[in-house]
Amino acid sequence: MQNTFWGYRRENGRVGVRNHVIILPVDDLSNAVCEAVAHNVKGTMAIPHPYGRLQFGADLELHFRTLIGTGANPNVAAVVVVGIEEGWTKRVVEGIAATGKPVAGFGIELHGDHDTIMRASKAARDYLQSASELQRVECPVNELWVSTKCGESDTTSGCGANPTVGDAFDKLYAAGCTLVFGETTELTGGENIVAARCRDDKVRDEFKTSDLSDSQPTKGNIAGGLTTIEEKALGNIQKIGKKCVIDGVIDKAEAPSGPGLWFMDSSSAAAEMVTLCAASGYVVHFFPTGQGNVIGNPILPVIKICANPRTVRTMSEHIDVDTSGLLQREITMDQAGDKLLDMMFRTANGRLTAAEALGHREFVLTRLYESA
Repeated sequence: MQNTFWGYRRENGRVGVRNHVIILPVDDLSNAVCEAVAHNVKGTMAIPHPYGRLQFGADLELHFRTLIGTGANPNVAAVVVVGIEEGWTKRVVEGIAATGKPVAGFGIELHGDHDTIMRASKAARDYLQSASELQRVECPVNELWVSTKCGESDTTSGCGANPTVGDAFDKLYAAGCTLVFGETTELTGGENIVAARCRDDKVRDEFKTSDLSDSQPTKGNIAGGLTTIEEKALGNIQKIGKKCVIDGVIDKAEAPSGPGLWFMDSSSAAAEMVTLCAASGYVVHFFPTGQGNVIGNPILPVIKICANPRTVRTMSEHIDVDTSGLLQREITMDQAGDKLLDMMFRTANGRLTAAEALGHREFVLTRLYESA
């Protein structure tokens, strides 16, 4: 495995592998302004979403944590924040500014769309031109933060794609990288295996699973040959390898406090989980799929791994790493893991993933309960 990659060193010392300037709405009412700014300033990216009004309590805190974490992610060079109200806009701006990153906020009330678009576009242009001058620097591999979540799993997932991620995670863990997995409901039936991998009793006590909410396994999983949640869970767990120890538990969109493997108590919905990983600060994502999932993210490059030869054949434009040779005994697990790591380094150094090339920018906020 390589020892270094080329990334963007940010003001707080973290390293990103992308250099986005994003236009971030605080609420759904600000989406139109953000999209207009991104249209005016080519090369910037708006990230619209449907929430941010009449939320309260823990749900509102998660909303702020996710937006701030998204803007603070090292794959982002600078942020323009737009909100209907000055107060909540300022809170997001201050949270991102704590990283030292260039960020400016604009409220729509008492200004209207036209004036806000004009002011925000000027800031976005300045940020984009500054970001365009930033250069990649060589960085040690242990500064890479890598997340994982699978989707549209089938029988080839637990036997091929997921263990490929596990092999890569074992090698990255040994190198001192910061890793995360989650999908709480999809561990049901395999909790004891995960608990046994926890570093100590404190981490074991913090680890938990939740009820299935009549969601698991999905119809797609069943069509792919997974008949029970236990089968799905045992395949899911393969992503954390054989040697990694679970060093801690983090909440949704929470940044880990150090290197190692972390468990995030998170949604199993693909777009939600990947969005939460980006908000936690991860810069590369491993996404094994069996039946074929097309997920992407605006700021977190999603690397698709597939061991199903039919999916690789029929959905080749979505697959970054073909490990179908595993089930055909053409390659070993060690070779499959190295193949994924090679793609990880190429992606970290600037290669676009299939999802990025196809324009997949799914950004879905996790909600805890309904609005007031």
